[in-house]
Amino acid sequence: MSRTEIRLPDRFLFSTNIPIRNSDINAGRHVAFHMVLSFTEEARIRFWRSLGYSEGKQGVAVITVDAAVIYKKQGFYGQTLKVEVGLADFHAKGCDMIFRMSDLETGEEMFRAKTSLLFFDYQQQKVVPVPEDFRKRIAALQP
Repeated sequence: MSRTEIRLPDRFLFSTNIPIRNSDINAGRHVAFHMVLSFTEEARIRFWRSLGYSEGKQGVAVITVDAAVIYKKQGFYGQTLKVEVGLADFHAKGCDMIFRMSDLETGEEMFRAKTSLLFFDYQQQKVVPVPEDFRKRIAALQP
């Protein structure tokens, strides 16, 4: 069986800590697959806010068009994740957001995820080019 691969970026632009809650656990007593995607969405929103954006108030929003998750280790109630966020594969209308989630205490990588984002204008109901303002804010984070 072939495995999905997610290449990590050379540099992460943002990190945040997210505790694993009891409601994140499945019947197997570890983090449920869909909750890993929930962690990525929380990290994305926190990253956006760190750039000075408020969700839904910048005129143009992002939509997720696909996602992939890789389990490296099981996650359990009470652990805290360090979620690192990076960007890759910029193109005219979007980019990929890459996430590495590690146990805050041990540093062991637990999950890796990727979401592909497109910029979308809800008033026009169409995909639009990456806003220049966003490109500038990301460029300012680069070394």
